[in-house]
Amino acid sequence: MSHSAASTSPGRFRWVICSLLFFSVAVNYIDRLVLAILKNDLSRDLGWTEADYGWITAAFSFAYAFGYLFGGRLMDRWGVKKGLPIFVLLWSCAATAHGLCGFIAVGHTFSMHLPWFSWAEKSVGWILLTMPMTAAGFMLARIALGLAEGGNFPGAIKVVAEWFPVKERALATGLFNAGTNVGAIICPIGVPWLYAHLGWQSTFYITGGAGFVWVIAWWLVYDSPEQARHLSAAERDYIREGQPPAEAVPTRMPWLPLLRHRAVWAYVIASILAGPAWGFYQFFVPDFLTKRFGLTTQAVGWWTGAFFALAAVGGIAGGWLAGWLLERGWTVNGARKISLLICAVAVVPVFFAPYAGTVWLAVAIVGLAGSAHQGWSANLFSVVSDTMPREAISSVVGLGGFTAYFTGGFVNGFTGEILQRTGSYVPVFAYFSGMYLLSLFALQLLVPRLGVATVRTS
Repeated sequence: MSHSAASTSPGRFRWVICSLLFFSVAVNYIDRLVLAILKNDLSRDLGWTEADYGWITAAFSFAYAFGYLFGGRLMDRWGVKKGLPIFVLLWSCAATAHGLCGFIAVGHTFSMHLPWFSWAEKSVGWILLTMPMTAAGFMLARIALGLAEGGNFPGAIKVVAEWFPVKERALATGLFNAGTNVGAIICPIGVPWLYAHLGWQSTFYITGGAGFVWVIAWWLVYDSPEQARHLSAAERDYIREGQPPAEAVPTRMPWLPLLRHRAVWAYVIASILAGPAWGFYQFFVPDFLTKRFGLTTQAVGWWTGAFFALAAVGGIAGGWLAGWLLERGWTVNGARKISLLICAVAVVPVFFAPYAGTVWLAVAIVGLAGSAHQGWSANLFSVVSDTMPREAISSVVGLGGFTAYFTGGFVNGFTGEILQRTGSYVPVFAYFSGMYLLSLFALQLLVPRLGVATVRTS
């Protein structure tokens, strides 16, 4: 295909596929955040303590990390046409299962022994974990939800790699990733209304049921670019521009050959350093605003919604920037890395958020960082598709997601310890303000020039 033909899009059906991904991640986040919105009401009605809720959320975080890891592998093995709806179906069942916990008697308790490593004694001891049976039921539902939701993003990145040319991948990723913010905005608005009118059980049934609708839409619309009936030949050629042919790479990709590549380690390091920031924003920004400005719950909800709205803009803008540079003759290496650099620099001012004198200024500063994070993610995800064969993309994204969320579990724990001891968010914001630049330095050191690697399976 000539350059002039490639510069003008010959069709738009690939953006229909992108819209399906957008709604899948929106549903993903709604199902994930319902519990946080109803936390105080469920704690009151079901007799939970703060520790009970902590164990429930911890169970989701670690399950999600492993779901990300193995979800990516399964997505590469099954393919996205079959694999993605399977994961959505499973997490929708897990989301609705939260409502079934209402059939558990409130007064019953659950207890188990868990191993506990004593740093002082250098030995493994045991602690007794006791919680209401309702909390134990929610913990099991959250584990199932985390394991199933983990396959969503590796699958979505794989779809983008299959359906979009290199110059549009970051934009497509930013657009579908904006669904996370839409889901996070819808939750504080819609869930309280559902709870007030229908109760918490029906709230979980309804929000979980949205995933079943999405699965039907996916099966009716989606197919691979080679077989899609609604895709024109011209758009198919446009999509395939610059992509390696499917037969040029193996269909199965073992772990060991992947770990031999610097690009994989660069992605993992960036996931460890900067990846946990998004979990921090989700779980601690409302608390930061409450503590810093003494806001009511309703006010915190609106300002938190404003934060996620700002973050959505950044994801789209960051993806658009890389595509805009590519259209103007920049190399993939230059366009991707300058976009990452701009996002990394935009995060630095988050250090000053605890010193903001007004709530709108604090939200603007943190919102800029959240926006930059989404733009960073859109381009970092695209780095994987820039450097790895299509058959390995979901596996690598899954590995990075695992390290990000597993590390994030500990980062959130340390954040709680810092707040317990100092009552200040300054050290946490200072930490995240520099992690993106450090991640970019590691990427440049390990991968001076981006390019698709040849992965040997022997």
